[in-house]
Amino acid sequence: MFLTAARGLIAHAFPILIAQLASIGMMVIDTAVLGHVSALDLAAVAIGGGIHVALVFALAGVLQAVGPVVAHLHGARRDGEVAGILHQGFWLAMLLSVPGVLFLIHPDALLGLADMDAAVDAKVRQYLAILAWSLPAALVYRTFYAFCNALGKPRVLMAIGLASLGVHAVLARGLALEGWLGEPLGVAGCALSNVLIGWVACLSGAAYLAWGPLRAPYRPFADWQRPRWPAWRELLRIGLPMGFSNLVEITSFTLIALFIASLGAPVVAGHRVVANLSALVYMLPLSLAIATMVALGQAIGARDRRRAKATIRAGLVLSAGLSSLMGLLLWLGAAPLIAAYTDDPAVRVVARGLIGYIALYQFFDALQTVAGHCLRAYRVTFLPMLVQTACFWGVGLLGGAWLCYRAQPPMGVAGFWLAAVASLVLAAIMLSGLLRKAVADADLSA
Repeated sequence: MFLTAARGLIAHAFPILIAQLASIGMMVIDTAVLGHVSALDLAAVAIGGGIHVALVFALAGVLQAVGPVVAHLHGARRDGEVAGILHQGFWLAMLLSVPGVLFLIHPDALLGLADMDAAVDAKVRQYLAILAWSLPAALVYRTFYAFCNALGKPRVLMAIGLASLGVHAVLARGLALEGWLGEPLGVAGCALSNVLIGWVACLSGAAYLAWGPLRAPYRPFADWQRPRWPAWRELLRIGLPMGFSNLVEITSFTLIALFIASLGAPVVAGHRVVANLSALVYMLPLSLAIATMVALGQAIGARDRRRAKATIRAGLVLSAGLSSLMGLLLWLGAAPLIAAYTDDPAVRVVARGLIGYIALYQFFDALQTVAGHCLRAYRVTFLPMLVQTACFWGVGLLGGAWLCYRAQPPMGVAGFWLAAVASLVLAAIMLSGLLRKAVADADLSA
């Protein structure tokens, strides 16, 4: 059963991994392109990109509740109900986009907390204001993303992701660096490319639902439902803690750029390079975690406890082993990877001093990621949210700020990365304990 579950997870996780890498590759392209424009533009995308990603992950996390709900229905052979969940997810996506767009256009409350160079501040605001117009498309697409994953159809996500990445690689370089609109736009050019790609991806997802293989069995656009509070209540009960957990986890890394803005553009830019590499490696355990959540949700819906336990074991073993290997490879290939990002010697020095932390925490990051997604399959989301808040904000951000500025001697930006290691170790221990309890409770209630 373990080998069968492992093979199933690998088959499902591979297209997700490619789609996730393509998604994070959009940010990598922005970083690589702007690294050849100026340190100011690179620092601006480090800060602005971190804020934008944190917002998207938080709001999309609420919409990810579509995944476990649809997976349970599919496992229980109640496929006639899944289109209604998709409709409610789309309505919720449009509602959530309103405060999100307003925040990106008016980020003063957050940016006012940072002591940054006026030129960087102006570029950050410009970047976020342009990206605001991609948010509705991004949230609708993430609802589509969760729906397809829950039904075991990740290949379309891979295809859309790869096509988007390829177009963005050309478009971002042309707008930001080569001046296709008359002059190089720098960080604004990358933002404009992201907006265009986001809407194309959203429309591609809609076309797949309307004319693709899911049309006949699930009729995703037939009998369109109006917003229904009972369905929203269930999605929000599961999704709000998931969204907040996403916000906590992503901000524990992305907001470091905001907190270290006073250390100078080279330090922020070097952190951005290493954060990009960390995000790329994280896509492996995240993809396995998503695949595990879907397979586990279907097993729970079918009341197959034996398959559920085998799925959990396979997800934990695969993610921990493969992530540790990726961390080692990243450490060995650090120098050429960093050189591909930037020509600035000061930025390279900062990045080389931080990259070892990524290799150090891979095992624990993989465990906490898969355990957290397994708990989502059991619809246990509130306690994991509390654990991740304490670990990532308490130990990671607050502990990192103390190590960065107040330790004797102050560690600088490395203090945040050391605190991140400690937070991931603690999260892995606590979430694994919650997962054991969830499995035991499921056995007792069967």
